[in-house]
Amino acid sequence: MFPGIWRHGDWIQITDRGSAVIYGRSDSTLNRMGIRMGTSEIYRVVEGFPEVLDSLIIGVEYPGGRYYMPLFVVLRDNVQLDEALKARIKESLRRNISPHHVPDDVFAIREVPRTLSGKKLEVPVKKLFMGIPVEKAISIDAMSNPQSIQYFIELAGMIKNG
Repeated sequence: MFPGIWRHGDWIQITDRGSAVIYGRSDSTLNRMGIRMGTSEIYRVVEGFPEVLDSLIIGVEYPGGRYYMPLFVVLRDNVQLDEALKARIKESLRRNISPHHVPDDVFAIREVPRTLSGKKLEVPVKKLFMGIPVEKAISIDAMSNPQSIQYFIELAGMIKNG
């Protein structure tokens, strides 16, 4: 951060090889019950499970004060997202992060939607869950895996209508 000049919005790690690992937006936070938590903290715990390859979490504030926080996980081949795995993930988040940041739901997905530069599309997915039309929520041309967003479009519609 360079006050008055510039602020970099991504958490990154420079590896020993000189490459960079982008963990996500430093300004992507979950604000549940007034307690703010960076999504990278959630990812650190969830992606520490040997069954989980990748994850995405969003926090959606709905009218009337309802806050919905779903977690999406990409699992290793031949791993099922059963109730026992969901419970282990939630308990680990409760114990290691915060009881306020235990997800409301956990869903298995094929892949996390990402930008061309590899960043997780937290904000666009959140916008879909807020009811913002797809064409205003996300630029499909800026995605490395545009097929991945269809699942979120459909789920957001079901949750909004259900």
